[in-house]
Amino acid sequence: MSKRKVDAVEGGETGSSSRAKRASIETKKHDMLDRFGPGLFDTTTVQNYATSYATSEPYKHAVIPNLIDDTLLRSVRAEILDNIHFTPKETDIYKIHQSGDLANLDGLDPGALAKLPSLLQLRDALYGAQFRQWVQDVSGAGALSGRKTDMAVNVYVPGCHLLCHDDVIGSRRVSYILYLTDPDRPWKAEWGGALRLYSTERKEAAGGETYRVPLSEWSKVIPPAWNQLSFFAVQPGESFHDVEEVYHRAAEEEESEEDGGRFRMAISGWFHIPQDGEEGYEPGLEESMAKQSSLQQLQGKADQFDEPKPIWLDSARAHHPAPHNAPLNGAPSKRAKDHEDVLSEQEFDFLLQYMTPTYLTPDTVDELTELFAEESTLQLSNFLNRNFAARLREQFEQQQQVPSGGPGTIPSDQFSTSRPPYKHRYQYLQPTPASISNTSSEETNPYMLLLHSLLPSLAFRKWMEMVTGLGLERTAILARKFRRGMDYQLAQGFRGGEKEGEGQEGRVEYTMCVTPTGGWGGEEDGDGDGDGEGGERPREMSGEGRASEAQGNDQAQTATADEDNVGGYELYMAGDDDDDNDDNPTASDTESNDGVTIPPNIIAQSHTGAGDRRSAARSRRRNAAHHDPAVYQPRANGEGDADGEEDDGILFTNPASWNTLSIVLRDRGTLRFVKYVSRQARGDRWDVAGEYEVVGGEEEEVEEGE
Repeated sequence: MSKRKVDAVEGGETGSSSRAKRASIETKKHDMLDRFGPGLFDTTTVQNYATSYATSEPYKHAVIPNLIDDTLLRSVRAEILDNIHFTPKETDIYKIHQSGDLANLDGLDPGALAKLPSLLQLRDALYGAQFRQWVQDVSGAGALSGRKTDMAVNVYVPGCHLLCHDDVIGSRRVSYILYLTDPDRPWKAEWGGALRLYSTERKEAAGGETYRVPLSEWSKVIPPAWNQLSFFAVQPGESFHDVEEVYHRAAEEEESEEDGGRFRMAISGWFHIPQDGEEGYEPGLEESMAKQSSLQQLQGKADQFDEPKPIWLDSARAHHPAPHNAPLNGAPSKRAKDHEDVLSEQEFDFLLQYMTPTYLTPDTVDELTELFAEESTLQLSNFLNRNFAARLREQFEQQQQVPSGGPGTIPSDQFSTSRPPYKHRYQYLQPTPASISNTSSEETNPYMLLLHSLLPSLAFRKWMEMVTGLGLERTAILARKFRRGMDYQLAQGFRGGEKEGEGQEGRVEYTMCVTPTGGWGGEEDGDGDGDGEGGERPREMSGEGRASEAQGNDQAQTATADEDNVGGYELYMAGDDDDDNDDNPTASDTESNDGVTIPPNIIAQSHTGAGDRRSAARSRRRNAAHHDPAVYQPRANGEGDADGEEDDGILFTNPASWNTLSIVLRDRGTLRFVKYVSRQARGDRWDVAGEYEVVGGEEEEVEEGE
């Protein structure tokens, strides 16, 4: 009898506990739903958003207004502004101010966490079971993890941007962005900062494989708005997007409180696939996605569709250094005494039509050769002589008045646009063997003469051999225009030869910068026209030659450190040429994920969508110190290591300028990019980029024992 009473009491307590637990769950669920906007979870609302998502273009995405309870989100914004620290970060692909990883909120001490109660509520709501199921129902993307949270606060102020990428990294399944712009000052589309989506087109390879290649420009613009959520499923080779630059006020606009400083704040992050132990977990899926998301594997196969491709201008035979030239990599060239490479009188006269005479004198050439042998770089101001440079500048001035081109103007209508935008976007014009042979001796257009006469000429190549001390073979030339508010070239590695064993000694690359506007952060305000009468020797050739080069780099570093820099500079950085890359010739290209940050304490993890683009493969690589060309934070003048040395991986910087020739010896361990040109720039960056294949200087083999 007493036993039955005990059972009854215990059973009663168990039933009561179960009911209490269910009530607690219902209360918690109701509390979680209250954190969202009204009606969000209604069946009709979910169906409508699912239909809209399924039919959206250019790829499936959703835009949800009024996602979060307004009072809660205002509290979140206030807590962030009052308590969250932001770090400015700039790479080849983005410029932002970013918080730490909000997944680490649970790890904060109680005092710090007490300052962020609303932010914690928001995070738990976004990654709670109800909203994850809502996202699944709308997107059809599959199960989402509630354990692996991945979010950060990004702030874009004028000049900030994020260039084209597809978010495909690791186990990401859905990408989202929740805007926290000023709720009392509606964001205007003309301020920039929009999420922009790119259409893709299918390309078929020779073997029948098909690839999606994004068009050079976006096709969908989603401006920021308070309490607006945008999200889309992460899709390899398809979910390409960028964040439009937040624009500065125009010069004629007066300071006002109307735009609140154009402060674009948002929480961005990802929903990942379920982790081990969660509902929907699939063993092996994360490893499979990691392989798929490796950018070097994913996009390397689509390189065949890149535009432009180099057009090599070949001579009947190679030409090699004049007798006084410096050795190649410490080994004397076997052909260094080939006297036929000395400039003939006719070639000398030809170069005088274009070049400042100082650069053709034996003393100057010798000095350049010595400097290049030591530094592997040269930067020559006033390269074009005064008369030719004046004609060229006048042509650029005419271009401002007749941008579409015409007789005697720069043929802008003949320029194409590079692609894919996850590597580069700029306008270009390429000389071809046919265009060079068709250039008449009667041609008077200075821009076309530079592109089709001087730079492809045998005389110019001989001069380049003389000043570099290297044997040079065929060349490729590309006239480029980087439009402000539009264009860039992301970090790309040394391409190597097109055939096995070809061109592996390196490349001699040059950039003839002919940007007619100032304000780029380099040496400015000179007339930039070479002295056709002889005149003073250029600064680089005087006793200040080396100092001038160092000064140029310091100025570029100052510019990149300045929040208001307008970009447009060309930069060479030490990359990662591990042996691990030997089986993948594109591993050091812009798709590569390996490398470390510069300096190492700047970026531990990125929440930009592009990610720390070279870190995904880091765990597979040996623990050596490498420089990441995608992450740079140049020190201000005078800063350095404890021993006074600087080791930031920056090898050479080339700000946009007028009438400056830069020459660089580049090998597989060097990466190069041109920073996005802000719409704040005074004009576009104009240059002509060229490269020569280097002839090896191998020493003859000596058999041992003889």
